[in-house]
Amino acid sequence: MSENFKFLHTMIRVKDLDKSIDFYTRHLGMKLIRKNDYPSGEFTLAFVGYGDETDNTVIELTHNWGQEEPYDLGDAFGHLALGVPDIYGTCEALGKEGVSIPRPPGPMKHGGSVIAFIEDPDGYKIELIERK
Repeated sequence: MSENFKFLHTMIRVKDLDKSIDFYTRHLGMKLIRKNDYPSGEFTLAFVGYGDETDNTVIELTHNWGQEEPYDLGDAFGHLALGVPDIYGTCEALGKEGVSIPRPPGPMKHGGSVIAFIEDPDGYKIELIERK
């Protein structure tokens, strides 16, 4: 089954999205790949990296609207993301192996991809995103 997984992105929470985009693009030479607002969830996602997401792992910068205080570094890390071709079948197989699935597969709450979240043995979140 693991041959079907693809490492997609790492998510970090940022206080000032424009400043973060500037840092990763101007100082590190990444490109802004896409940026989407989710008004019903009051957050914006911006993806930066060195190439198209189909061939490269990227960073997801998550800005939660109204976040006044800076994040502690422990609060800033969000999750790893892996692409899978059949999210429902993958979660069924992982569940049978005893893997914790705190967010079962289904459409993203505020629109977008079909996702699920699993947990590693230490409780770190890993987002699975269906990529056919």
